[in-house]
Amino acid sequence: MGYGYQTSQSTMRSVSRAQRDFDIMSMRSMQVNNSPAQIQPWVDDGEGSMISDHYAGGDGYGYSQVRTVSSNAGGSAMGTMRRTLSGTLASRSGDWQEEDQLYVNNVKPRGPAVRTLSRLNQNASRQNRMSMGSVSGSSTIQQKMGGGNYVQCSNGSYGSLPITRAMSTMSLKSMTKGMDTFDGQEHISVGGKINDGFSDIDMHSAVEYLVASDPALQVLGAAYIQHECYNSTDAKNQAHSLKAIPRLVKLFNYPNQEVQRYATGAMRNLIYDNMQNKTALIEESGIPQLIEALREPDDELRKNVTGILWNLSSKDNLKDKLASETMSELTERVLVPLSQSDNQQSASESEIFYNTTGCLRNLSSVNEKVRQQMRECRGLVDSLVSYIQRSVETGKAEDKGVENAVCTLRNLSFQLYTEIPPSASMRLEGPSRRQDEGPGDVIGCFTPQSKKTKKKQVNDQLTFSEVAKDPKGMEWLWHPQIVSVYNRVLQRCEINSSTREAAAGALQNITAGDKRWAAVLSRVAMEQERILPTILDNLRTNNDQELRSLTGFLRNLSRYARNKDDMATKVVKNVLVKLPSDSSQTEPSSDVIINICGVLNNLVMGSSVAARDIAFFDGLQKLVPIKNNRNSASREKAAKAAMTVLGNMYHYNKLHRDYKLKGFRKEDFIDTSI
Repeated sequence: MGYGYQTSQSTMRSVSRAQRDFDIMSMRSMQVNNSPAQIQPWVDDGEGSMISDHYAGGDGYGYSQVRTVSSNAGGSAMGTMRRTLSGTLASRSGDWQEEDQLYVNNVKPRGPAVRTLSRLNQNASRQNRMSMGSVSGSSTIQQKMGGGNYVQCSNGSYGSLPITRAMSTMSLKSMTKGMDTFDGQEHISVGGKINDGFSDIDMHSAVEYLVASDPALQVLGAAYIQHECYNSTDAKNQAHSLKAIPRLVKLFNYPNQEVQRYATGAMRNLIYDNMQNKTALIEESGIPQLIEALREPDDELRKNVTGILWNLSSKDNLKDKLASETMSELTERVLVPLSQSDNQQSASESEIFYNTTGCLRNLSSVNEKVRQQMRECRGLVDSLVSYIQRSVETGKAEDKGVENAVCTLRNLSFQLYTEIPPSASMRLEGPSRRQDEGPGDVIGCFTPQSKKTKKKQVNDQLTFSEVAKDPKGMEWLWHPQIVSVYNRVLQRCEINSSTREAAAGALQNITAGDKRWAAVLSRVAMEQERILPTILDNLRTNNDQELRSLTGFLRNLSRYARNKDDMATKVVKNVLVKLPSDSSQTEPSSDVIINICGVLNNLVMGSSVAARDIAFFDGLQKLVPIKNNRNSASREKAAKAAMTVLGNMYHYNKLHRDYKLKGFRKEDFIDTSI
């Protein structure tokens, strides 16, 4: 789609700072007085941020957590409509535990172990069984392993190492004839004894094997630790006390590839849900060793390394260190090549990319410093946008990698206009903004041919000259083309609600605030992308998180809409449907109700059509009970929001008769006791 950056059709009207149409990022306390002379806008009550912590265990199902961080609020407390962050998540190789509100999904996580065990059952019937015994003596034999590597078995142990892959799963399963299988291959225990699994090994022996001169024993020790620590806190603590972590770290870049795979696989399980082991890994200089191992052209190893980094990134107190030590390498060695390749990703590459974007998603949710580092990291933003565009165009909008990428961009757009470089901010604000400010213009006061309107259009013709035609780097975050990217995600993603919620949240972030560029992008969305039908279609969801972002974005659009009459005829009926029918309903949440009231209030303030349609579509029957429901602190805020909408509706004297015919009196609209 052409953007027409220099055409008159793309001109945008500069927004006056002097208008009492405040920052849409923060939901304002809304007050109504008895004076019929003016319509009351929202009154500032501060702003906060919401971080939604997603658990996406295994195949991406599980828990969702929400943590709210509020800044100091001034004025009367009414409630906030927050900018949003998509944050801390991890895979099965990640750590999901956060001491915050926990929203439990009904879908049970399906971890990698399920897939591995399924593969074992399929391979069991076709595996070649090998009968081996111990050979005494001091001779050594080199045996070729998978991947072209050789292992040297000392103490006369004869035969190839029976372990072919390292995954962070419990893949050891008892088979027939007393044999045990590790990823489809029979396991021959030390000394030639064929026992049930690792029954002849204990944790102490396994840790000692890590420093053996025989790579076969090193792999065996790491495999045992990996197996035992899969779901056992006691095993993790025991391995920690036996100093397994520093020994495993030394094997991350061992000359033998299988040793590397199993050492990283063991570490992946050791640190899962265990802060003590995470800390020990970092103290043993594990991160530089992991980054060095990431340079190896081995997909299995890279899956483990990226899985460990994703795991570590789930803890806020580790994110700063991870960002400074891993971000550039992850971007250069994983993100850029896998996102810009014309070839379809293999299954292993998809998992590596998923782990990497999961790590970046977590890092992007921590603080302004890290967000700045990520915005400035060469190739990072470009790669995320490129991957999203290619995935959407090839019918892969539902992929979990797309979810991570969109969530990361959403986080990087958080507080965007206050965190971007001053030079960029000055360009976006425009050179003549102050000269164009006025004391609160009213929509419709000037004809299209008026001198003031023409002046605004001439100034706004400079809008797109302030950004490059082809965006690069962090400029993508505020470039008009990014609106098109998010719009396509909303249109094409039908199943993954987390991806849709993140896209709507990103749009909410870049259109939030009283900055000129927020108004520009709002109108790009409405007039160039014609995004309103897509937003209204997505409002059919019952997912409260998604509704929160959608209604927040819609509120921003309603604030900057040029033709509020036209928008009211399209929007009012659709948003009224989402309001609760009576005070006993617990859904939608108060945040969604407040956002909807914000949409209605923005339209009512500029359009009698909006007030008329609210009454016609039985909105009064919903708004009045909301106004009277003050059973909790959150409902109190929603009540104040509804009261402001009703008060502003009552200022249209010509509609009083319609209100009366619906059975409502002045007392339903205005608190006469004030």
